[in-house]
Amino acid sequence: MEKILNYVNGAWQEPRSGMYLDNYDPSIGSVYSLIPDSDANDVSEAVTAALDAFPDWSAMPVERRSAVLQRIADLIDRDIDLLARAESIDNGKPLSLARSLDIPRASANLRFFATGALHFSSEAHTTGTDAVNYTLRTPLGVAGCISPWNLPLYLFTWKVAPALAAGCTVVAKPSELSPMTAYIFSKLCIEAGLPRGVLNIVHGIGPKAGQAIVEHPEVIAISFTGGTVTGKKIATTAAPMFKKLSLELGGKNPNIIFADCDLERALDISLQSSFSNQGEICLCGSRILVEKSLYNQFVEAFVAGTKKLKVGDPLEEGTDIGALISENHLNKVSGYIDLARQEGGQILTGGKRVIVKGRCAHGYFLEPTVIVGLDSECRTNQEEIFGPVVTIMPFDTEMDAVHFSNSTSYGLSASLWTENLKRAHRVSAQIKSGIIWVNCWLFRDLRTPFGGMKQSGLGREGGWEALKFFTDVKNVCVRL
Repeated sequence: MEKILNYVNGAWQEPRSGMYLDNYDPSIGSVYSLIPDSDANDVSEAVTAALDAFPDWSAMPVERRSAVLQRIADLIDRDIDLLARAESIDNGKPLSLARSLDIPRASANLRFFATGALHFSSEAHTTGTDAVNYTLRTPLGVAGCISPWNLPLYLFTWKVAPALAAGCTVVAKPSELSPMTAYIFSKLCIEAGLPRGVLNIVHGIGPKAGQAIVEHPEVIAISFTGGTVTGKKIATTAAPMFKKLSLELGGKNPNIIFADCDLERALDISLQSSFSNQGEICLCGSRILVEKSLYNQFVEAFVAGTKKLKVGDPLEEGTDIGALISENHLNKVSGYIDLARQEGGQILTGGKRVIVKGRCAHGYFLEPTVIVGLDSECRTNQEEIFGPVVTIMPFDTEMDAVHFSNSTSYGLSASLWTENLKRAHRVSAQIKSGIIWVNCWLFRDLRTPFGGMKQSGLGREGGWEALKFFTDVKNVCVRL
């Protein structure tokens, strides 16, 4: 059985404790590899390596840093099939999704920030004839990057790429539930010639390895994507230490369907936004709000489309819905379906565990589930489920749609479907979410900032905001 190793100071090494954790293939429900059960000792060694590497990496001309990151992106493109298969096995998602979305976007992340760092510009102000003031940005130091399990390599590179491009060195922890692509990534870093200690990857669980990264006094900034509860714990630790924080947390995202929408396209994309990656994307539209005059027609067509989705072996072509990440998560999501029934919801389709014949007979599969008959304030419509479960509610007026959208403690993303341009702008301005998609979903321009409102997060990632996050800013005043 393969052992995943930590990547510290340019080399692979076992955890100091010698202890390992089981890594499950969720599609078969069995252990297929082992990962380090790292602790504060491993993190301390990784931070030391990052500190030692920082002077040379931060002083390296940005063109050279960019070239190294571009070489890593080239290797991701070369090994896309290997990485996609590894992610599908590790995560349970359909191989086709990993190949078409996750791995290409990981490469795109590296290329964007590698080239973006070349074009950074600072501001200068003349104070009459007396002085010139200009803004100078310098790399922070050692950054801690903690990424989630649902889009493993995509979100891992989303964090480490801007940090490295900005000139920081990094101690990163991928999720213990899907660590394999980060391990393969470390091999590509060595092949690409990334200097020793610039990126260090420590595997393990959040309360030990993750907490040790957050607590370490030499880790200046923390970039975290994950659950809101964990984000609160990180903030509690990091805030008194005055660390920079970027927290991308949970969502309970509304998908608003107005009666004047392009119905065929709205249905097609809504099926994607509800059930892609088994609904295990923080941006999934888990609450569908439909204008009352269109409600019955939409529900009927949406349920029909849901029933056509194939739940099956993630490695087989044609699979739409793969396995949930773990048995515990399957039980959690199933528990919410039971809760919906208790709250008076009606299950129109789905709601049951699926037994997939063949090698996946013991995997963690669940039918895509559509629920109606619930009010906006019930727990099912307020709490993040993070699975292939959506609720559909009718609304009467535009004001109702905005009210229902804003009724949760989250504010990550929202989608709205309308052919009325004025309405699109008007409603977008009133919804309290960090990103609004109009007549689309998951369409990203990496130049734009990304992040949530309310309990969906703190700070902004993506574009120039991510590069700025990993720098210190100072004003230089030159008296003439």
